Amino acid sequence: MSQKTKMQQTSEFGSDWWNDSNDHVELQHAFEEGAVGATSNPVITLNSVKSHPNVWTPVIDNMIDENHSASEDEILWLLIDKVGERAAKILLPVYEKSNGKKGKLSLQVNPKNYRNAGAMFEQGKYLASLAPNIAIKCPALPAGIKAMEMLTAKGISVNATVSFTVPQAVQVAEAIERGLIQAENNGVDITNITPYVTIMVGRIDDHLKRQRKNNNIDIDPHIIDWASIAIFKNAYKIFKERGFKSKLLAAAFRCDLHWKEIVGGDIIISMPYDWWNQFNESNIEVKNRMDKPVDKNIIHLLSKNFEDFNKAYREKGMKADEFESFGASVHTMKAFLEGYDEFTALIRNRMIGK
Repeated sequence: MSQKTKMQQTSEFGSDWWNDSNDHVELQHAFEEGAVGATSNPVITLNSVKSHPNVWTPVIDNMIDENHSASEDEILWLLIDKVGERAAKILLPVYEKSNGKKGKLSLQVNPKNYRNAGAMFEQGKYLASLAPNIAIKCPALPAGIKAMEMLTAKGISVNATVSFTVPQAVQVAEAIERGLIQAENNGVDITNITPYVTIMVGRIDDHLKRQRKNNNIDIDPHIIDWASIAIFKNAYKIFKERGFKSKLLAAAFRCDLHWKEIVGGDIIISMPYDWWNQFNESNIEVKNRMDKPVDKNIIHLLSKNFEDFNKAYREKGMKADEFESFGASVHTMKAFLEGYDEFTALIRNRMIGK
C-alpha cells in the first residue's frame, strides 16, 4: 500500500483542504489528491486565464463577437462566470457525495463594489445561480458583512475575504448567524448552507513585517510569522465556544506554519497549488497542532511591539468602522482593485479593433 500524502494525512486529522485557485488544470489535480473545495477572485481568475491562453483567448474573442455592444466589464464577468462554471463542475462530485456539505467553489463579487451592500447582494445572488455548489465571497468590511447577512438569509453560502483579524471574523460569524435565523423564519432551506470565514494569515503577517521595516522595530521577523497563527487559533477558540455555524478558513500562505500549526482543527486550509505540492514532498510531520497554544512569550513580544497585532488578536480590538482603514485591508483592497484593472485591460486589448 502506498504511503499517504501529507494532504491526505491533513484530511484524516479533520482539516479539509482546498486548492486556492479555480484554475481548471490545478483544480483537477487537487481534486484527484483529495481537495474538497476551491476559492477564487478576479485576480486568481486572471492568472488562470493568462496561464492557459490557448483555452481562454478563443473564449474571450467569441464572447466579444457574440456581445458586440457589451462593455469591458460585462465581457470580463461573462468570462469569470465561464471559468467559475468549469471549476464548479470539477467539484460537483464532492458536493453530491457529501450531500452539499463539501465541494464548494468560492466566487468573489466585484471588488469595486466593496462599499455597496446592495450591489454585492444582487451580484452574489446571480453568481450563486451558476451552479449548486457556489459560495459567495464578500469583503469583511461593513458593507460586505451586511451583504453576507443578506445572502445567508436567502439560503446562499458565503465566504468572507479581506479578513485578517479576530474582530472581523467574529462580526462576520455573528452576521451569518443573524442571516440563518432570518432564513429559518422565512422558511428558507438552510440544510446545505456552509458558511466560511477566511482569515488571510499571510497578509496580516505581511502587514506587521511592513510595519517592522518602516518603523525600525527590533524584532526577529520569524517571530512575526506566529502572529497569524495566534490570531487564527484565538478566532477558532471563540468559534467553538459560541457554536458558530461558520467554518474558519486559512488562506494567503507565506510559510509552512500556516499549514502545519493549524492541522487538527475543524477548518478549511486553502493552499496555492505550488504550496500543497511542496508540502506533500516535505518531511514535515502532520499531527494535531491546533490545540497547542502559541507560546506566551511570542504573544507578549508581538503585543509589546505591534499595536496592530493587539487590534487583530483581541476580539474587541477594533470596531467595524475601523476595518476598512486597517493596514492589511488597505493593502489587500488596492491589490484586488489593481488586479481587476489589469484584467479589464486584458479584455480591452482583445476588444479594440475587432
